[in-house]
Amino acid sequence: MEKSEETQLPTSFCVICMDTKAPSEMFSNAKVCSHLFCSDYIRQHVSMKIKENIAKVKCPEPKCKGLIGPEICRSIVPNEVLERWEDALCESLILGSQKFYCPFKDCSAMLVDDGGEAMTSSECPNCNRLFCAQCKVAWHSGMDCIEYKSLKEYEINPKYLMLMELAKNKNWKRCPDCNFYVEKRSGYEIIRCRCGNLFCYRCGKKHFGSCDSGSMYSPWFFGRRI
Repeated sequence: MEKSEETQLPTSFCVICMDTKAPSEMFSNAKVCSHLFCSDYIRQHVSMKIKENIAKVKCPEPKCKGLIGPEICRSIVPNEVLERWEDALCESLILGSQKFYCPFKDCSAMLVDDGGEAMTSSECPNCNRLFCAQCKVAWHSGMDCIEYKSLKEYEINPKYLMLMELAKNKNWKRCPDCNFYVEKRSGYEIIRCRCGNLFCYRCGKKHFGSCDSGSMYSPWFFGRRI
């Protein structure tokens, strides 16, 4: 009489699921620690941490300080989670002082200051728009960084910056009283602004009758407050 021999397959125990699993269903991080968990749980564990923006995923064992890396989870973690994980790890390696974001709100791509040669005008590789790498703002064409940083808060508006660049190119002057930009196309150097103030178009100072530009004046031709 022949006796049938039962072959018993080896099994492992997942302390989270509280169930036995086949060896192929278990996750091993043997190069870091000896703790065993089933692949289904590790998949959920990693996905939850990445969703919480935690790039450095620790072993689920409470007292273990070992880390789980994306390279060992490629076969069990979805591709979209894996990509977010790798991006988050790369970003975490960058020092906060070197990291900044594109100043255009509809872009906000992360950029890195490599600490090399000082640069001002730079192009965002994501949206291809110019920004100032020193001031971390949209490119302030027509003025250097020192001049830009001296602007008042209301003057930083992009529309005002465009007007200031135009004024600089056209050599317009600002009334010293009301800050209107004034353009003189003809007449004497002494200008009467729309606010009533008299100033010298050549030196930009108030006119008190002693300017060598002459005693006659021309009415303002163009003005805009910024």
